[in-house]
Amino acid sequence: MIRRIISRAAAGLIVTLVLVSAVYLWDINRAYERVSGKSAVIASPYGDIEYTENGSGPAVLVIHGSGGGYDQGELIAQAVLGVQFHSITPSRFGYLRSTFHQAATWDEQAHAYAYLLDHLGVKNVALVAMSHGGPSALIFAVLHPERVSSLTLISCGVVSSSAPDQVQADQKGAMLTTIFKYDLLYWAITKLFKRQFMELIGASDAVIADLTPRQRELFERFIDYMNPVSLRSAGAGFDNNTTLPGERIAAITAPTLILHAADDTLQLYHNAEFAASTIPDARLAHFQRGGHFLIGVELSTIRTTVQKHILNHDR
Repeated sequence: MIRRIISRAAAGLIVTLVLVSAVYLWDINRAYERVSGKSAVIASPYGDIEYTENGSGPAVLVIHGSGGGYDQGELIAQAVLGVQFHSITPSRFGYLRSTFHQAATWDEQAHAYAYLLDHLGVKNVALVAMSHGGPSALIFAVLHPERVSSLTLISCGVVSSSAPDQVQADQKGAMLTTIFKYDLLYWAITKLFKRQFMELIGASDAVIADLTPRQRELFERFIDYMNPVSLRSAGAGFDNNTTLPGERIAAITAPTLILHAADDTLQLYHNAEFAASTIPDARLAHFQRGGHFLIGVELSTIRTTVQKHILNHDR
């Protein structure tokens, strides 16, 4: 009797593992296919630069966050800009097909953006960055001020801090860096512990509970679009271990809009306060709730505000 129970349990476990493996292979192959052949790559003094372009109208350089790539940049552009803008969405160093090397810096990434714009024949752009896209976007505005008509920061990292809540945020970043090394680990966590993963990437219980079906769909799409994470691992490691711009941003002259939620637990609100007090004439749009998924929670307001900011300063 006991042998029969054990035998049936073992058979059930084997069937479950086979089914889970089949689902994983289907999902991960679909993810690799999604990012294959959809972008262009150019060689540069800073390594290969991957990018896509969409839409027409004022040019906007969209800089993705950690775990992203050109595909996350496209999601940001679709959500915030739409097709009435010419969105240029590069993959940053170490993401997908863009080169990473150990001595890389935010300055080099900023110069790579300028090289890409030269290649495309684009003189100047509005600059929109989200999360850890912030540092290289800020440095681009510092080093190439003549090319930036306006700057928009959405939930961006800006300055280092030793505050206790920042230590907790840094621990989350380190955990994400580890998870991003392994396709299977990331896939399993986001399938089996999706709510906990949402918390890990900066959304509180209250924010998650109040998501509408449309907001949850967009949030889950951002999470799904981080697959396959192994192609983004080097970039995530670079993000988590490279010093933030800090006081250097005082040299920015571009009209700057900062959008940030007070309850963001991944890129803490002090980043927005520092940017607003350091960048001359910067404007801070404060949101009480939204966490690190502010772009989805307050999508309508952000879309209207960002588009108006870009158009008011288009040149």
